[in-house]
Amino acid sequence: MSERLAILAEGLFDQPDAKTGHGLLRFGDRDVVCVVDSTQAGKTSASVVPFSRRDVPIVKDVDAAQALGATTVLIGIAPTGGKLMPAWRTTLLRTMTLGMNIEAGLHSLLTDDSELVAAAAEYGVDLRDLRSSPHGLSVPRSDLSRPTGIRVVHTVGTDCAIGKMTTGLELCDAAKARGRNSVFVSTGQTGIAITGWGIAVDHVIADYVAGAAERLIDEGATRGDLLFVEGQGSLLHPGYSGVTQGLLHGAQPDVLVLQHLAGQTVNNDYQTRPIPPLPEVIALYELSSAAVRPARVACLALNTRLLDAGGAQRAIEETEALTGLVADDVVRNGPDRLLDAVLAAVDALA
Repeated sequence: MSERLAILAEGLFDQPDAKTGHGLLRFGDRDVVCVVDSTQAGKTSASVVPFSRRDVPIVKDVDAAQALGATTVLIGIAPTGGKLMPAWRTTLLRTMTLGMNIEAGLHSLLTDDSELVAAAAEYGVDLRDLRSSPHGLSVPRSDLSRPTGIRVVHTVGTDCAIGKMTTGLELCDAAKARGRNSVFVSTGQTGIAITGWGIAVDHVIADYVAGAAERLIDEGATRGDLLFVEGQGSLLHPGYSGVTQGLLHGAQPDVLVLQHLAGQTVNNDYQTRPIPPLPEVIALYELSSAAVRPARVACLALNTRLLDAGGAQRAIEETEALTGLVADDVVRNGPDRLLDAVLAAVDALA
């Protein structure tokens, strides 16, 4: 029987922390049979998370998931710091006694945990770490060369977990539908779970983040010539700005797409840190990129999940007036307006 997934999102499926589960349901093509979240049991995924595209039942525990035919439990939560939460341990051990594999994108590697490794051996199941780093990484090439004939579009943001991956995937799929040879370049565990390839750059030694991004561009160039690089963190985030900067320099984008959660005024994790006006954020990213390769922000991708339809439209119009750039929400309204702006910027470089 082919692999069938249950997404473990206990207590958090309705929160942005469950973005790995959300992303897999919206964009992945793997067989997902259910979500595990006892606080939402009896509902369906689409009733809790609109726009998920796939609707699967939500069950109370991994026993119920196995009864539905799940063969692997994927941890669908991306907690701050990426550590294995102690409350999950009992559930993971129970998962293995039921004969199911476990897949995770945590910084706490499953295969480094002696208790989990011993249980996996005892019950004959697999532990898979999506965030493990490949061997042989280093700093970028000294001449900063990159494959010829490609263009790189990079999503960047004003904060974490606000939709950079979603926007990149939507733009990539829409470009492909228009006949472009587009490729989504996964730089985090959720993207890897969806696409089946990539490097979780936030798990890489700091000195090698840019080199890991360079390697991803090299591989992406073997798959297509219009690369949409998944953004990570934010230059405004005190905890995660390092990976943002390394990825920005290593990917050497030609065009940037700035993601923003409409209505957000302070960093979600560091609430004493305000988010500057968007024109200042645009200037910050363009200046930072220019240290290696000049890149302009072509448009703004808004996440309007906190607003109703009328509020979302007002936010889009106000952002366009403030920045002079096209703005839209790719989930609420589709990606076409933003893609038009991206392709116009890309084609102007030819």
